[in-house]
Amino acid sequence: MFNKILIANRGEIALRIIRTCKEMGIKTVAVYSTADNDSLHKKFADEAVCIGPPPSKDSYLKIPSLLAAAEITNAEAIHPGYGFLSEKAEFSRICKEHDITFIGPSPDSISNMGNKTMAKETMIRNEVPVVPGSDGVVENIEDARKVCEEIGYPVIIKASSGGGGRGMRIVRAAENLQKSYSMCKNEAESAFDDPDVYIEKFVEDPHHVEIQVLADQHGNVIHLGERDCSLQRRHQKILEEAPSPLMTPELREEMGQAAINAAKSVDYEGAGTVEFLVDKNKDFYFMEMNTRIQVEHPVTEEITNYDLVAEQIKAAAGVELEQKELKMRGHAIECRINAEDPEHNFRPSAGTIEVFHTPGGHSVRVDTHAYAGYKIPPHYDSMIGKLIVSAPTREDAIKRMRRSLEEFIIEGVKTTIPYHIQLMDDENFQQGKFNTHYLDTFKFNPDRN
Repeated sequence: MFNKILIANRGEIALRIIRTCKEMGIKTVAVYSTADNDSLHKKFADEAVCIGPPPSKDSYLKIPSLLAAAEITNAEAIHPGYGFLSEKAEFSRICKEHDITFIGPSPDSISNMGNKTMAKETMIRNEVPVVPGSDGVVENIEDARKVCEEIGYPVIIKASSGGGGRGMRIVRAAENLQKSYSMCKNEAESAFDDPDVYIEKFVEDPHHVEIQVLADQHGNVIHLGERDCSLQRRHQKILEEAPSPLMTPELREEMGQAAINAAKSVDYEGAGTVEFLVDKNKDFYFMEMNTRIQVEHPVTEEITNYDLVAEQIKAAAGVELEQKELKMRGHAIECRINAEDPEHNFRPSAGTIEVFHTPGGHSVRVDTHAYAGYKIPPHYDSMIGKLIVSAPTREDAIKRMRRSLEEFIIEGVKTTIPYHIQLMDDENFQQGKFNTHYLDTFKFNPDRN
């Protein structure tokens, strides 16, 4: 097992990793930009190294600075968290070249799943269901027209190296194809330095369901059930739950095996997530694989009693997985608490938190790096915490979440807490009647709170 791990990240996920390392008896090194000088991950790590100014490109994305921090502190391994460099094959490769263990999959696994076109081709070869679409990259508008005529409208054009909802265009009619195709390629090149795009049939009103997998260096792969991540704004998840309200035991078994096959197809190692679209007929289609820990991993931890960060570390250290039968208990929900103003189109609300009171009680968990007096930097993601609750049933979990949201008091900045409270009261949400587009029509009423 490792003696010391450097955490190449910030905020709540860095603090989350530090906690597990301490429980495993592993020393930690935090890295921080000058904007994060007062962040809790710096305070609670055993050592901390400043790696640059606020812009991510000059600090958290600067590989030489991260490697230098690891070398001067004698860290044997680097945990990338999520975001930043967590899915960069180059970072995994450079760590290996410097005899530093990258806590995550191999460079080849990241590359094979990071490129959406390559990932789809791999899934087809391994009999994992995929959405009908182009056979790889669509090189020109003539080929795009042929694909669309074959699979039928509506279609969605996606950047091969895309993610986070960027580099995507839905096309519902042939006359809109050329403009959307050109815009998508331009956005892909600008955002990902890769203009390649591919085309898929657009699945109407689906659920977004992802399967958590764990894999070791000995060829063992297991799955830990699913999470429903359908509630999204602008392709960004805001609430996740486990299990999915549409799931059946038979569908879980089928999707779980497909996810295991996907992981095995790229010799995966560590914790990963295989994401699927599930239509109204409960047919499912592979979307992508995230080769890292997910923001929403706590809901899986709460219903399976696994520490997923510990499992990542053990896999990287060569420890063999314990082959356990999947046992899920109860229901868990996570609300992402963002420093955004839902009354004004969710604009960012950077500033100083004046009051910060977290909820408590049975089966209530708050993962956050924020506190009273903390100044939210404007340079990074707006998420300041995650509120996670669990209960024996989904109905009880919704009640517990609503109560906990009312207890979560943050003053000095605007947050999404009032939005989540209204979502808990929504009849369609309570009955599980939603899909990935539901929040496009969900109306927030600022006068209610």
